Amino acid sequence: MKIDFASGKLRRQLESDKELRKAYGDRASRLKMRLAVLEQASNLSEVPTDPPDRCHQLDGEWAGSFAVAITGNWRLIFEPDHDPVPSRCRDSDSRYC
Repeated sequence: MKIDFASGKLRRQLESDKELRKAYGDRASRLKMRLAVLEQASNLSEVPTDPPDRCHQLDGEWAGSFAVAITGNWRLIFEPDHDPVPSRCRDSDSRYC
């Protein structure tokens, strides 16, 4: 997947090993691994939902966003950037899509 960043500052932090380590300390290596998983996947269904990545959809205030686990209480939150968001059809009858 192609990754776009919310700001130039965030892009610099996540694309530079030095800036990544400076901004995120011990979490930097795991964050870099999760970004690599996202970049290698052609779509969200290819991102593992099992640990350690644990990709999952968020709800409430973050509805429409997804997250992958970094550490116990840290997650990388992202939003799909396509309009309309694809839906998964569960039956061959289009009424159920």
